[in-house]
Amino acid sequence: MSTSATAARPAAALNARRSFWLKQLHQWHWISAGLSLVGMILFAVTGITLNHAAQIPAEPVTVEQTAVLPAPMLSRLEALGAETTDPLPGAVARWLDGELGVSTAGKPTETIDVEVYVALPAPGGDSWLTIDRATGDVLHEQTTNGWIAYLNDLHKGRNTGVVWAWFIDIFAGAAVVFCLTGLALLWLHARGRPSTWPLVGLGLLIPLIIALIFIH
Repeated sequence: MSTSATAARPAAALNARRSFWLKQLHQWHWISAGLSLVGMILFAVTGITLNHAAQIPAEPVTVEQTAVLPAPMLSRLEALGAETTDPLPGAVARWLDGELGVSTAGKPTETIDVEVYVALPAPGGDSWLTIDRATGDVLHEQTTNGWIAYLNDLHKGRNTGVVWAWFIDIFAGAAVVFCLTGLALLWLHARGRPSTWPLVGLGLLIPLIIALIFIH
């Protein structure tokens, strides 16, 4: 067997291995890019709006709703006792949902002998509801601060619930895969692109210098 043929075998094996990893990395890179694309745009844009929150005007809008609990519903509040944080009885929660479009089911209350208070925080605003235990008078107030405030709260995961928290975790995982596969692809292509590692190093150096010198 010739020396050239012997030398060609390791080279062919190396090329085959490199081709395998390139294919795998490209596949994971585009899949993670697809999964995290919209989330990256959302979090990048809201990163800017959060950074300039003081310069972005917001016009809070407050809406009030009133109602009166029927006597059968009012009597059901006696099950709460004089002082508790238990949720409203199911029948009362369903009545409020149907009458005012307010979801209170399963929400903790701040119940005292004269009043039931339910905090209903939401992204981009705030909301609450009170029930007078003597008269059955219901007052619901909702304040919204605009769609930018809403998106900012999505960025922070503020008052967004469990499902959105899961989305943030899954998105973050996809973004990490996207970045790591991108780094691996940079490494595989770096030989033919001399500026690769200086640019990567610059991406690390710039925030490091800013943190060390300008953040106090």
